[in-house]
Amino acid sequence: MIGRILDGLRKTREALSERVGGLFSRTTEADDSDLEALEEALLLADVGLDTIRVLLDRLPREARVDGRGLRETLLKRMAALWPPSPPAEGPPPAPWVQLVVGVNGVGKTTTIGKIASQRVKKGQKGLLAAGDTFRAAAADQLEIWARRAGAGVVRQKEGADPAAVAYDAVQAAVSRGLDFVLVDTAGRLHVKHNLMEELAKIQRVCRRALPGAPHQVTLVLDATTGQNGLSQARLFTEKVGVTDLVLTKLDGTAKGGIALSIAAELGVPIRLVGVGERVEDLVPFDPEEYVRGLLA
Repeated sequence: MIGRILDGLRKTREALSERVGGLFSRTTEADDSDLEALEEALLLADVGLDTIRVLLDRLPREARVDGRGLRETLLKRMAALWPPSPPAEGPPPAPWVQLVVGVNGVGKTTTIGKIASQRVKKGQKGLLAAGDTFRAAAADQLEIWARRAGAGVVRQKEGADPAAVAYDAVQAAVSRGLDFVLVDTAGRLHVKHNLMEELAKIQRVCRRALPGAPHQVTLVLDATTGQNGLSQARLFTEKVGVTDLVLTKLDGTAKGGIALSIAAELGVPIRLVGVGERVEDLVPFDPEEYVRGLLA
């Protein structure tokens, strides 16, 4: 997996290097115009303004005192944005119920299919719940992914109650002694109150089928949406308690800096990033590789 995030950040890295690459190679201390250029470059890479202020505040002074140089000091500050990894826990509950949410078009169903494939390859057995009962052929698409992955699927007719689909899937997984349930949901705008309330209902129904479920609420974000992704993350987290993020299409944008703002302003961990179309292109997120990939 090493190097996949680095490769995925190529467009972002090239755009940053084009604007400020010479700044890091100079031996003279950065002046105000240099910091303005760096601020503009980070803004264009979709790093939020509040995060940029944290990164650049008295940066030249710290670089001079530490003797690290401007680039290494900036990398150190970027890496410090991520919260520490949680301590290791005991064996996860079975079935592990993961609710996957997000707006339209971010790649939720594809992400679920890839996660299922990776779990099955590790010897696990599970179900995919077709909770997107509104989009035409959404359940068919999920069923194709389930067959590819070697997982089962629970679906109902188009227009059915998504919470009922989730409930049936969790109950079926419990009765069969399966390892996981991945619940797909319809894409919804984070500003639509009724649709967000529906997600909360799905969450409650999962808990009714299995106390403690869902054990994971994953928000899928499209890296190309930039700062709007931060708004999505904030509102989904407020409504359904997002536990982690998947950042898709990182390889398709020159604005991959959004992960910095997510870390700095929300503190929600990014678990996986998409750097291509294949199953193996959904890779674990490595903060150190990410920050070095921005400024390599």
